[in-house]
Amino acid sequence: MKRRKTKRRLWTLLGLVGTGLIFYFSLRVIEFELLMLVEQLDQFYEALLGYFPPTTYFGVPFVDLGEYWAFMMAENLILTVENGQIVWGAMFVTLAVAFAGSVLGLPGALFFGVMASERVVPYPFNFVFRGTMSLIRAIPGLVWFLILIPLAGVTPFTAALAIMVDTTGYLGRLFTDELEEIEDGPIEGIRSTGANRSQVVSFGMLSQVFRQFIAWIAFDLEHNVRAAIGLGIIGGGGLGLELYIQRQTFHYTNMMACIILIFLLAGSVELISQRVRSYLREDDDTEQTGVLDAFVNAPKKILASTMGRRQ
Repeated sequence: MKRRKTKRRLWTLLGLVGTGLIFYFSLRVIEFELLMLVEQLDQFYEALLGYFPPTTYFGVPFVDLGEYWAFMMAENLILTVENGQIVWGAMFVTLAVAFAGSVLGLPGALFFGVMASERVVPYPFNFVFRGTMSLIRAIPGLVWFLILIPLAGVTPFTAALAIMVDTTGYLGRLFTDELEEIEDGPIEGIRSTGANRSQVVSFGMLSQVFRQFIAWIAFDLEHNVRAAIGLGIIGGGGLGLELYIQRQTFHYTNMMACIILIFLLAGSVELISQRVRSYLREDDDTEQTGVLDAFVNAPKKILASTMGRRQ
């Protein structure tokens, strides 16, 4: 027992030392300098004044929200109506890229997710599909965007295609993992009725994971909204592109206006995704609050949680 404990402590010590050395060399590689951060504090403070332009409301110092709103309207970041027609702004372009890419990638994710399961395709043939999804996941969405530029140009459509490919790899893997955890009872029951292979897969396997699949789709859409923002920065359009343009011209107030919309968009999609997943839970005691109610009650819950922690 003593030898085992001593050996375990020795390995723990070696692990900590190794982690510390890797961390040290990582700081050297990225050229981390604490003194440089201190020297840049004055410049960062000036940028903060740009991010949060000061003003007064009834003599009380506050952030000038009017500057944010003026920029949003001037650049049509949300939407406008021209000649009786709605012109969708950058925020909805970002949402459209994420949603379109998710829907386009869903068939591929379902196909590869099912075919990669050993319950559907026997080993080792299922590894052809697993390997394909691993290859897709190994390449980041930003790189897929660059790869697809010769196909569709530097456009929001290319960003949607990149999200489509990314969704196929990631969502397909999640589908495969769910299929590996299903029970054998329903499968044997379907087989006993004389069902063919496709019927066994559809009614004996997929029927068991339908809720889980929908929950993962909602989660993936939430992830793809953030991915669409990142793709916009390198030319995929939407809020990401507008944020990059304002950064290039050092318009910090306009940058913050874009960041506010990014926060609202990503937060709204995340909240809706959480509500969808809560409705799909099999636990009957799960709170079934509507999306609008969740928006209204969110500040109260945050305040109650904060007060509870203080107590």
